[in-house]
Amino acid sequence: MKLFESLSRYQPQALGVLRIMTALQFIEHGSQKLFNFPVSADPHALSGLSTTAAILEFAGGILLALGLFTRPVAFLLAGEMAIAYFMAHMPRDFFPVNNGGDAAISFCFIFLYLFFAGPGAFALDNRHDA
Repeated sequence: MKLFESLSRYQPQALGVLRIMTALQFIEHGSQKLFNFPVSADPHALSGLSTTAAILEFAGGILLALGLFTRPVAFLLAGEMAIAYFMAHMPRDFFPVNNGGDAAISFCFIFLYLFFAGPGAFALDNRHDA
């Protein structure tokens, strides 16, 4: 179909928007853990592991939003989300809808995709192309 084929030219922009919007959501997870912003009804005390996760989520999310070091950061964050799923969610229940791990799985695979696809448009990683 010609309509769908013509949409392919917007793939870099769509990938850039996916990267930015995913990063902005991910930053919220880190900022909520580090600064309780947005305010959580159930704030958790940070342990060594959760502090590391919070820093990765906040700083990694900012780097991804900017499109800076996209591939290595995305790879690192995909691993973090896989670990988070198997350590925090999987023990609760086998099914992601029951264990609250669906966001961790989605983040993991979006980051894995960004690792392979690159940053798309609107990325500081692309500044050498200009």
